[in-house]
Amino acid sequence: MRAFREAVEAGDPAAVEALLAEDVVFSSPVVFKPYRGRAITAAILREVVEVFEDFRYVREIGEPGGPEQALVFRARVGHRELTGCDFLHVNEDGLIDDFMVMVRPLSGAQALAEAMGARFERIAKEAEARSA
Repeated sequence: MRAFREAVEAGDPAAVEALLAEDVVFSSPVVFKPYRGRAITAAILREVVEVFEDFRYVREIGEPGGPEQALVFRARVGHRELTGCDFLHVNEDGLIDDFMVMVRPLSGAQALAEAMGARFERIAKEAEARSA
């Protein structure tokens, strides 16, 4: 999805959030249970932007304008380099309703889990406040 990529690359969290369906399901690369809803997904994504360093998309996979897209990225968390992919499904309204992230290698996923885990209380509070 070109609009999502452009919003992420511009560092525009409001534009990213506007592209999420209210009932979006976000599957984290480091947590088993998916998160449901725009508020928690947007809060997670705002923090990920702070955790990832040197983030850049390197490839797009999928039919342009189609409902299924994959955006391959590279980033760093501390001293750990990682490669990942954002798998996006867009609903009939043009909003992301399914968002799954995968990362590799394991050491990069572990660094990401540690960094995000340290921020999760703040993420949960922000999502709760935005849902109220």
